[in-house]
Amino acid sequence: MIYEPQKHQRRSVRLANYNYAESGAYFVTIVVHNRRCIFGEVVDGKIELNGLGQIVTDEWERSHHIRKEIELDRFVVMPNHLHGIVMIRPVGATGRSPSPSGPLKRSLGAFVAGFKSAVTIRINQLRATPGLSLWQRNYYEHVIRDEESLNRVRQYILDNPARWSLDPENPTATSPEPKDVWRAPKATGRSLPLDRRL
Repeated sequence: MIYEPQKHQRRSVRLANYNYAESGAYFVTIVVHNRRCIFGEVVDGKIELNGLGQIVTDEWERSHHIRKEIELDRFVVMPNHLHGIVMIRPVGATGRSPSPSGPLKRSLGAFVAGFKSAVTIRINQLRATPGLSLWQRNYYEHVIRDEESLNRVRQYILDNPARWSLDPENPTATSPEPKDVWRAPKATGRSLPLDRRL
């Protein structure tokens, strides 16, 4: 097969020229490959995680112990995805990863890659499915720029299980909401201090 850049290159969903190793707050969504619902189920508006969902929770919560540059805020593990708020607080140099095409060290991309890898390894060991893809390629992120936006995202995360029937990641949703329903037409809140601990 011949590689044709215009045809085969994946389009990046990252912001051009944005340094994802900078201090900041990010809303992240990571989705299971083919949107398979393998982490549990929503019952009466509440998420009931199974053993695989608990692995996802455990690895997410372990992340701030492993990576000193991040703080975790609100998050929720849903049947086939995770929403979370990640705060980046760079410590030391943020040079390139060993792979020239990989994410910057201590960046949002490095954190997500490490998290996805850790969860995949544990789940594949548990299920005896080495090498099986668990996650969709890439992930969704939104740079949280002010307090108002941060509070909207927090509320969206808290409400996510109760709104599962409308969730665009729910393969059985008949009338899904837009993926960015949590956004306001225009953020008017004060800027979020980048060094603030939440």
